[in-house]
Amino acid sequence: MAMWQPEIESMPREELRKLQSERLIKQVNRMYDKVECFRKRMDDQGLQPSDIHSVDDLKKLPFSYKQDLRDYYPYGLFAEPLENIVRVHASSGTTGKKIVVGYTKNDIDNWADSLARMFTAIGVGPKDFIQVSFGYGLFTGGLGAHYGAERVGATVIPISAGNTHNQIQTMIDFGATVLCCTPSYAMYLSETIEEMGVKDQLKLRVGIFGAEPWTEDMRIAIEKGLNIKAYDIYGLSEIMGPGVSYECECQAGMHICEDMFIAEIIDPETGEVLPDGSFGELVFTTLNKEGFPLIRYRTRDMCSLIYEPCKCGRTHIRMHKPHGRSDDMLIIRGVNVFPSQIEEVLLKVGGDVTPNYQIIVDRVNNNDTFDINVEMNEALFADDVKSVDKTEKMITSKLREVLGIGAKVHLVNPKSIERSEGKAKRVIDKRKL
Repeated sequence: MAMWQPEIESMPREELRKLQSERLIKQVNRMYDKVECFRKRMDDQGLQPSDIHSVDDLKKLPFSYKQDLRDYYPYGLFAEPLENIVRVHASSGTTGKKIVVGYTKNDIDNWADSLARMFTAIGVGPKDFIQVSFGYGLFTGGLGAHYGAERVGATVIPISAGNTHNQIQTMIDFGATVLCCTPSYAMYLSETIEEMGVKDQLKLRVGIFGAEPWTEDMRIAIEKGLNIKAYDIYGLSEIMGPGVSYECECQAGMHICEDMFIAEIIDPETGEVLPDGSFGELVFTTLNKEGFPLIRYRTRDMCSLIYEPCKCGRTHIRMHKPHGRSDDMLIIRGVNVFPSQIEEVLLKVGGDVTPNYQIIVDRVNNNDTFDINVEMNEALFADDVKSVDKTEKMITSKLREVLGIGAKVHLVNPKSIERSEGKAKRVIDKRKL
C-alpha cells in the first residue's frame, strides 16, 4: 500500500529529479513490454528503452493522444492484466466511445495520497465534514475526492451531484464545512441558497472546485456567494483524476505532484518543448501509474509553469490556471475565442446580468454567426426596455474590446438558461452538426 508522505512535497530539487529519472526509466521499460501502441511508436522512431537515461531524455519519447484511447477502446492501453485492475473510470468522448481508464490497488492509494496532500495544503483535516458534490460513478471526481478526504481523517458526506435543494438541506443538517464540486455548480448552489434565504445557516468555510475552467472573477463571486475561501484543483481522467495539481494556502498557482507526474509545456503546433515560463500546451507523463500509464500525454490545456519556490515551502513546480483548451477554442471569422474570455467580461460587468451564458455559433451563406445569450437578473428584467438595451450595448462593446470580434448579445429572462449540476455546457457550435 502506498504511504502518504507529506515530506515528499518539500524534497530538494536534485533528489526529486533523481527520483523522476528512476521512475521514468522503469515506466518506459514497462510500457515498451506491455503496451502495443507505445512500443510501435518507439520502434517507428528507432528508439529503445535503453536510450532513456534520465528526465533529460523525455523529449525524445513519442506523444500520446486522446484519440489513442478511442482507437484502443476499452482496455488496449492497459499495462496490467485485467485481474490486477480493481477499478475503471470513464468519461464520454465526442465520437460516442467512452474514454476508459483503469487503476490497480497501488494506483488508488497513490491517488488518495495526492488528494490528501491537497486537503492538507489548505488546512482541511479530521475536524472537517466534506460534502462531495462531484458526480460519483464512472466520473473520477466523486470517488477521487472521497478517498483523499478519508485519507486525512475527515468525515465524508458522499452526496454526489444533483437534487440541489436536498444538497443544501444536507449541507445545513450535517454541518458541512468543505464543499467539493464544479465551479458552475457552486454558482448554482449559491444562487439557490440566496433564494432559500438560508445562507446564515451554513457552516461552510472552504470550497474546492475543478473539472472545468473558471476565472478569478468567478472565484470572487463564489467566495462572496457562499462566504468561503475557494481553491482550485486540477486533474483529468487520462492522467489520474482530480489531484494532479492543487492550490496551497498561498493560492499562487497549483502544485504538481512531481513525484507522480512530469509536466512539460510544448508549442501546440510544432510539438517542440518551450523554454521555462512559456505559455503553451500542457503535457503530462505518469511516473508510477501501473494500470493505465501514459507517456507525454497531450492534454490540450493551455497554460504556463512556475519554477520559482512557493512561499509555502513546497518545492514541486506549479502550474497557472489553464487559459482554455486548444480543442475547446473556437475559431470564429478567423479569430481565436475562448469561452473563459466571455465569462470574465460578464463577471466584471456584474450587477444587471448573471454569469450564466451560452454561446451559439452557426454558419449562414459561408459566414460565421456569433450569438451570446446572457441572463438578466430580476432587477433588470423588471426595468424598462431602454435599460435592457443600454446594458446589451455595453456588454457588446466590452466583448468586442476583449475578443477583437463582434458578437450579437441577447439578454434573456432570468433562469431561462439550463443550469448544470455537473460540467456546464456553454457552447453550441452548429457548424459541426
